[in-house]
Amino acid sequence: MSAEVAERITVGAAPGQVYQAVSDVRRMTRWSPECFSTWVWSRRDGSPARFVGLNRRGPFVWFTTCRVVAARPGEEFGFDVTTFGMPVARWTYRLAAVPGGTEVTEHWQDRRGRGGHLLGRIFTGPVANSRPEVNAEGMRTTLARLKRDLETT
Repeated sequence: MSAEVAERITVGAAPGQVYQAVSDVRRMTRWSPECFSTWVWSRRDGSPARFVGLNRRGPFVWFTTCRVVAARPGEEFGFDVTTFGMPVARWTYRLAAVPGGTEVTEHWQDRRGRGGHLLGRIFTGPVANSRPEVNAEGMRTTLARLKRDLETT
């Protein structure tokens, strides 16, 4: 059974500016409580096509391989996450213009099968079983940091 989580925040910036920030996955290391490094392979136009995310939670460190699946400036940025060729998740950032800025919705969809759940327990520890709750908390942190970053620059 697939779990899904979404968190929202309004950011005092235009949708294009928010899109530029979230689609630059290198910046995620400043906002995410788990991601501490990214390696990006870009398209000719400079936008990311694939990237590796290095993540940490307590003593556990793991990597994911990501492929951009949605890149609509000012509207949506999304990527599929795999590890060892197995699906893990889909992450999306949906943007909507609202009075005072942009409503940003960060959405996570669990795509792990049995093998992915097992690898999750090995690499991320016991948190693998409570991933929806952990991700909801992390998304709130990420979005608050994104807001702070964009509203102070």
